[in-house]
Order: sequence, then structure tokens, then C-alpha cells
Amino acid sequence: MNVSMRKKVQRKCKIIGYNLKVDALDEILSFASHFEGNEDEAIDVLLKELEKSLKSTIIDKETVHRVVSQLLEVEADVEDSSDPGTSTSSALRVVDAFDFPKYKYDTIRKQFYEHTGTLSIHGEASAKAALYRDRFLLLSQRLSRDQHFSKPAFESEFSHFGSCEISPIQSLVGQTGRKWVMGVISQLEDGHYYLEDLTAAVKINLSTQILHELGSIIICFFDWQYKITTGLFSENTIVVVEGEMLVEGIFQVLTCGFPPLEDRDKSLKVLAGHDFFCGGTLTKEETIRLEEMEKRAVNDMFVILSDVWLDNEEALTKLETVLDGFESVEVVPSLFVFMGNFCSRPCNLSFHSYSSLRMQFGKLGEMIAARTRLKEQSKFLFIPGPDDAGPSTALPRCALPKYLTEELQKHIPNAIFSSNPCRVKFYTQEIVFFRQDMLHRMRRSCLMSPSTEETDDLFQHLVATITHQSHLCPLPLTVQPIIWNYDHCLYLYPTPHTIVLGDRSQQKAFKYTGITCFNTGSFSIDSTFVAYRPCSQEVELSAL
Repeated sequence: MNVSMRKKVQRKCKIIGYNLKVDALDEILSFASHFEGNEDEAIDVLLKELEKSLKSTIIDKETVHRVVSQLLEVEADVEDSSDPGTSTSSALRVVDAFDFPKYKYDTIRKQFYEHTGTLSIHGEASAKAALYRDRFLLLSQRLSRDQHFSKPAFESEFSHFGSCEISPIQSLVGQTGRKWVMGVISQLEDGHYYLEDLTAAVKINLSTQILHELGSIIICFFDWQYKITTGLFSENTIVVVEGEMLVEGIFQVLTCGFPPLEDRDKSLKVLAGHDFFCGGTLTKEETIRLEEMEKRAVNDMFVILSDVWLDNEEALTKLETVLDGFESVEVVPSLFVFMGNFCSRPCNLSFHSYSSLRMQFGKLGEMIAARTRLKEQSKFLFIPGPDDAGPSTALPRCALPKYLTEELQKHIPNAIFSSNPCRVKFYTQEIVFFRQDMLHRMRRSCLMSPSTEETDDLFQHLVATITHQSHLCPLPLTVQPIIWNYDHCLYLYPTPHTIVLGDRSQQKAFKYTGITCFNTGSFSIDSTFVAYRPCSQEVELSAL
């Protein structure tokens, strides 16, 4: 590109107060070369986007390259979407858990900021304390915006709810009357449960006797806007409770529930442009454009299977039937999601058949490659299960080891191997995939029987728990270990559009407070799988 264009770019940067590195200038000129005849407009758009992501006055190559990639990707979406029925590969983005950004809440400034340092897999003791603190602050800042749990500044129609103002646990000493508090259920002593917040801890009584005396109100909220009676209450869950201090120093719980949910759009406004999902930040114009493209993607379909046992001949035969069925349809699915376990036996220290499992992955690759239309037009995403090969059983789990998947990749070069959990961005939609047998484990860890006032469906109780906790796995760390520094990878904040759970319990699908939630069931055990159309958020529960 000529000298005059270089000077023009330098002048534009100088006017807006930025210093441009030489390699960054070359990157900008390279981007502008894609738009012959419209270089000026392309440079203006790029500089406008750069202003949103810059944290200093110096523009370097890495920052320019990241923004350029996003702009070219959106441009490719627009060009490829001229046919309303076609699927675009760039419309789909898979985000590995270990690429998720970490945000921490500043209680003084009342805002989130991004953690910029490195995160060690083997965290120090302070990382474990920070795990609980960050979870608590995430829900605390969400609750502070709820009109029923904040003290009104002036008299209003909600003034009579002033008693719902959250009190710090430290302030309960010497107080009489009913109080609302928010805290984490903890077992600080064997057999004795406490409610903890950032100020103090108070002993609570969750014995059978008290549960019997209080009856159904133990997990009832008011009959107003937030009627939260569903959920699985276990140790480590964060709750909002009403009760009063007894002379013995025990806080007698009268009502108990999870912190109320917040509308997704309201959460996004508070985040001030931070990208919690790691799917790329979009301008308002880009969002509108992608929404229109998303509406036209009526033929896009995801096929999701969990428990695909490659060492089980019956399971492979059933899988061939599924692949043959979708190979013959008019428009093949745009994405196949295979979730573990990929072996019928746990891949632990007693497992000595890794070479055999490697060959079985290769056999799966051959099976897919034999279906030409699926190989050429579909994407394949592989997510490990709780018993699959890996460095540990702690969450999040990294992608399947390369040793096991090399043979498969020879046949399917574009196969994607991601973590558990992982996230998928489809145009504007945010979808979370999580493979874990959560229902059984949460039910075993319950401190009280689930309420049947609203529903007796345990899967709905599970979904209520993880959404209100804004966390995929709110189990005690003794039940399910979590890498302390990567606990943020399990957050559900802001609430995604769709949550896909791979659980061995019965296949289910429903909407919960506007969130599409479904469980795939076990393919190898029950022959169940799910066909999902993200355009309409339509879930088709399927079985052979």
C-alpha cells in the first residue's frame, strides 16, 4: 500500500490520541487492502473498534490482529449468508473452559474488572478462600439490585417490604425480631451447620425436628414476584433466609430460598461491555445484523449425544443408525456433539486399554468419514465425561488427550476437542454444554427434602439450583473437586440462552425463566439423544 495511505493512518491515530507501533500499522494496512476502493471507511471502522478494546494509548500488533479477526469473521458471515437456508461455519464458535476470562467484583467501585495475571492450576490456599468469596460477591451484587431486598430511598409502593433488607450476619448479635440474611451453608463442625457471609458465621439448625415443625414454609418464599420454592439445598449453596436469633446464639430459620434470578439483559447492562462468555463483544449494529442472520438459519440443527461408549458394539451399531439417518436428510446437521464417557469403564489407574481406546476413536473417525455429506458439511465437537482419560477428576476437565484422538483426526481433520464444560456461540446465542451426572449427586447431598409445592420433577429442581446459584456445580468440594483458580469457568452469569446437560437421568426438556434447558440422557444405556434447532430453540427428544 502506498506511502500516502500509511501517513493517513498515522494521522488518524494521532488525531484520536494514540501511538501506533510499526507492526500494528502494517496490520491495519493489510486489513484495509481487503476493501479496495473503500480503504478509508475500513480504517475508520477498525479504529472505532480498537477504541473500545484499548487499555492504553499504545496500539500494538496483537490488539489490532484480534479486532481485525473479529471484523473479518463478521464480514464473512454477511457474505456467506446470502442464502437464507445455508449454515455458515463462522457462525459457530467453540470456547474452551481454560480460555474463559476471569472477572472479579470490586465492592468499592461496584463494578467488575478483568483478572490480568496468570492462573496456576495448583492454586495456593488463598485461591480456595477466593473461590467462595467470588461466588458470594457474584450473587450479592445481583441481589443488591432486586427491589424486594433493598431498602427504598423514598416512600414507594414497595416500602412495606423494608423488612426484606439483607442484614450482615455480624449485625445479628443482640438483635431481636425477624431478619433477612444471605450466606453460604457451611459445615464448620462435624454435624453442625452454619450460615456464613463476609462478616461472620452463625449456627443454624437444619435438624429433622425443626424441619418437621416448620413444615412446608422452610423452603417457601413470599407469594409475590419471586416465588422460589424449587431447588436442591446442599452444603456450599448460597441462600437467602428469614429467621431470628435465639438466646442460645442459634439462628432459627423460618423461610429459606435461593437468591432471585436477574434478567439477562439487566445483567449485561451492569457488565459495561465485559465479555463474560468469551464469545466476542459486538456493537449494537453487529448484534442486530447477526440476529437477522440467525432468524434465517432455519436449517441449522445440533445433534447431541452423551455416553457414547466406543468399546461397546451395540452402542456403535446404534450410532451408525443415527449417522445413516442424518446422512440421508435434505440438510445435514451443522453440528454433532459427542459427550463422554467414551468408554464403558472408568479410565482410572486400573484402566490399561488406552491403545485399544485410541483404535476405537480411529474406528469412529472411519465411520464418520464413510458418510461423505456429514464429513464435508457438519462439524464434530467432542466433550470428555467424568470418567474419561485426563489428568484428574477435578472440574473443569481439559479436552481429551491427543494420544487418544490422533487416529480420529486423520479421518476428520476439522474435529473439535474441547473441555468440560464448554461454551458455543451461535450467532448471538450463548449455549453451555456440561457433561456430569449432577442430579444423582446433588440429590445425595441435599440437606432437606425438595419442595413439591411447585413441581416434583427433580430435574427442574436441579436446573433451578444451578441457575439461581449461577454455577454449574454448587456441590461441596469434597463431593466434586474443582480447580480453585478456574472456578469461574463454571459460572452461569449472565444467564445463557441454552443449558445442555449430559446426565444419565431421564431425558428432559423445558424452559426455566426463559432459559432453554434439556438433558440428553444416556445414548449407550437408553438409546436417547437430542436434536436441537438453535434458530427457534426447539428441542426434539429422540430415541432409537
